[in-house]
Amino acid sequence: MRSFSLPASLALCTVAIALAGTLAAAIAGCRSLPASKPRELWTAEEARGAQVFQQNCARCHYPTTTRGLRGPGLQALTKIKAMPSGAPPTDERMTQTILHGRLMMPATPLSDAQLHDLLAYLHTL
Repeated sequence: MRSFSLPASLALCTVAIALAGTLAAAIAGCRSLPASKPRELWTAEEARGAQVFQQNCARCHYPTTTRGLRGPGLQALTKIKAMPSGAPPTDERMTQTILHGRLMMPATPLSDAQLHDLLAYLHTL
C-alpha cells in the first residue's frame, strides 16, 4: 500500500477539485442550441440569402455549427444573447459588421437587397 504525505495528498485533492470544477463548468456551458430552420421551409428571400452566404461568407464561417473556420461558426447566431464580439446579435449590429468588417473580418460590400436576404438567411440558422 502506498502512503502519501499530507502535502502530496492535499495537492492531489486540489487538482481533483479543480478538475471537477472545470468539468462541471463545461457541462453547465454545454447547452444545446436551437436547430436551424429546415431548407424546405425557407422563404424565397431566405433561399437567396443562403446563396449570398455561400458566395461571400462560407469561406470563413460554418453556418450550422459553432465550430470556427477562419471566423466563428454561426449556428443560432440570432438566437443567442451575444455574438462572439459580445454585442447583441441585432440586425443593425450584424449589418455594421458585414458591411464594414470587424477585426480580422473584411468589409463585405452588398446591395441593399443582398443584405436584406442575407439577414433573413442568418435568422434561419
